[in-house]
Amino acid sequence: MTKVASASVVSGDTNYVHQVRAGHFDLVADEPRALGGQGKGPAPFDYYLAALSACTAITLRMYAERKGWNLGEFRAELALSRGEEGRLHIHRVLHSDQALSDAQWERLLEVVANTPVTKALRDGAEITSERGN
Repeated sequence: MTKVASASVVSGDTNYVHQVRAGHFDLVADEPRALGGQGKGPAPFDYYLAALSACTAITLRMYAERKGWNLGEFRAELALSRGEEGRLHIHRVLHSDQALSDAQWERLLEVVANTPVTKALRDGAEITSERGN
């Protein structure tokens, strides 16, 4: 197997504030005060959307550069909701400050449906766990 990414978390004794190491970056994760956290960092589902939005923007920027298209300032807004049956739904809205044609937008929407993180979230990933020392 080829490692694609790595992350670890250290839990202290301060409610739900956790120190996260993603690659070589240090992050903080927490829950909002309304859920018993301290609001000192994004909640896990915030990072979930952040990963998808970053992959969306990076993939579309790479694609546009290869095509010679100017995306200018590109923005992806994502929202996560839960339906009555409990299933999660992510809605993504894409913006560019450039005048792209309908055909360009159509192609970008096709590409965005298959970004690496989109595919991983849509198709799932095998998750295994084991006890450490």
